[in-house]
Amino acid sequence: MASPVSVYNSNALDTHISSSSRESLKMELLADVSLLPGEERIIDKETIYICPFSGAVKGKVLITNYRLYFKSLDPDVALTLDVPLGAIGRVEKMGGASSRGEHSYGLDITCKDMRNLRFALKQEGHSRRDIFELIFKYAFPVSHGLPLFAYVTQEKYGESGWDIYKPIEEFRRQGLPNNKWRITFINKNYELCDTYPTVLAVPFKSKEEDLRRVAAFRSRGRIPVLSWIHRENQAVIARCSQPLVGMSGKRNKDDERYLDVIREANDTSKLTIFDARPSVNAVANKATGGGYEGDEYQNAELVFLDIQNIHVMRESLKKLKDIVYPNVEDSHWLSSLESTHWLEHVKLVLSGAIQVADKVSSGQSVVVHCSDGWDRTAQLTSLAMLMLDSHYRTLRGFQVLIEKEWISFGHKFASRIGHGDKNHADQDRSPIFVQFIDCVWQMTKQFPTAFEFNERLLLTILDHLSILLLTRDHRDTVFSLTSCWSRALSQL
Repeated sequence: MASPVSVYNSNALDTHISSSSRESLKMELLADVSLLPGEERIIDKETIYICPFSGAVKGKVLITNYRLYFKSLDPDVALTLDVPLGAIGRVEKMGGASSRGEHSYGLDITCKDMRNLRFALKQEGHSRRDIFELIFKYAFPVSHGLPLFAYVTQEKYGESGWDIYKPIEEFRRQGLPNNKWRITFINKNYELCDTYPTVLAVPFKSKEEDLRRVAAFRSRGRIPVLSWIHRENQAVIARCSQPLVGMSGKRNKDDERYLDVIREANDTSKLTIFDARPSVNAVANKATGGGYEGDEYQNAELVFLDIQNIHVMRESLKKLKDIVYPNVEDSHWLSSLESTHWLEHVKLVLSGAIQVADKVSSGQSVVVHCSDGWDRTAQLTSLAMLMLDSHYRTLRGFQVLIEKEWISFGHKFASRIGHGDKNHADQDRSPIFVQFIDCVWQMTKQFPTAFEFNERLLLTILDHLSILLLTRDHRDTVFSLTSCWSRALSQL
């Protein structure tokens, strides 16, 4: 039987070892974080993460010039957060020096995707001041005169992003040009439309001067051009912006004839024009010089898809995040979820894409537009193409789809994401691309074997939005997404 002294010494030794292990764990906790080329450690700090599901989790947070990384100190709670700073849209202080209540003092971090984060810190000695200022500085480098991380990183890639998507090769894969459709370089200097790609597919019967006259009647010069053609029935998906009808009901014979030429290209009796907007919004746009195609467009039918604008989508996502942050209320979950209307919006976008795909499958060409043709239009055309063409459901094809329908056709990534800018109230911000990824996720859940990828790729793409070299000129964005794609795939 062991003596009391030996038991005491054994307990003391165990306590000492346990204490040493905890200290060792704290020291080693963030030591193995793999940094990117050009990424530098800025600060690390013990904190408490308020998890919506697990409650308060003690751990350590590391801030670099690229990410926020948190890891729990409790070996029984395997919790890790790895959030690119570019995904952060807002940083706020929670509570004050006189705040009462457990975990009432700290930081609230609102992300641009589905995430919100809350960290509690000690109230003594302004413990949050340094970490708040550093996150604010590196999450919004543009507002602090700093370069975006995309300019800082020196990461090398095994394949040049420029070689992934080549417009001519993609058109050839679709069987173009042919005797109904031709390739034009009229926009090679971005003179016809500064938000369109340089290589366009247009009806064979159309002349360059026709395109210029049509551009004068379409918002921002975004004329109807081919996005995709069905190899068997030759029906096409064309995309554009709204016609400039205005309150006076202006007409443009060249525009009317041009749409009819699109219809004639595969000898269908009627061209379907899908206007993504609710009809009331389309009518209201007449007051600002826009509008929609009326009865003067013969051999055409107009269908409104009732998808709301960027402002409604922004508020819907905010409401969705509010019901899961800082904690989830199980008792009213379904009614709370319904009140956000997020799933309703996702349903309408998917339903619209299905209508587009059904028309094309039945041999009828379609034209898709919203107001300017770079938000809802991109969602609809890319989702319909994803449904119709298995190539876009491969890893490489999905990359081509995003670069083609989103980047080359001028989706305003810089404005919608607000990369590097602290102005979280900017009315141009909206989760349009996030919503598209959500729609794709819904499809992968229903048809998992139809895709060469799963949600891990989709989440990685959203994370890598935060390091894109996003500028107002979409031509500079092409390099950014293609450059990060290799890293996105390597993390799967």
